Amino acid sequence: QVQLLQSGGGLVQAGDFLRLSCAASGRTLIAYAVGWFRQAPGNEREFVATINRNGGRTIYADSVRGRFTISRDNAKNTVYLQMNNLEPEDTAIYFCAAALTTPDTAPVASFLYDYWGQGTQVTVSS
Repeated sequence: QVQLLQSGGGLVQAGDFLRLSCAASGRTLIAYAVGWFRQAPGNEREFVATINRNGGRTIYADSVRGRFTISRDNAKNTVYLQMNNLEPEDTAIYFCAAALTTPDTAPVASFLYDYWGQGTQVTVSS
């Protein structure tokens, strides 16, 4: 069992930045790919970014590519999502998730993830 505890988030203005953290307990994250997803009011949960087990492979949604960066520190059992140049359209609840995968896999589909964080609100004002 993996518990994921998220931190970061908050209310910022357009153009600002935030960093979300996703810290694991219970088991080491090194056996898991980790993804970030988000859900805005009235919308379905959507993929944001994912990173494979050793951090060598990352995939981003088109809407965030070039602005967001996913990274991980396996020694700290933590994955990060650096969000720069935030836009009002980025307003959502953000979730991290862990997927037990082969080393090179970085899943995009949410149903492939086994464990989820509690979610954290990001609000970007214009």
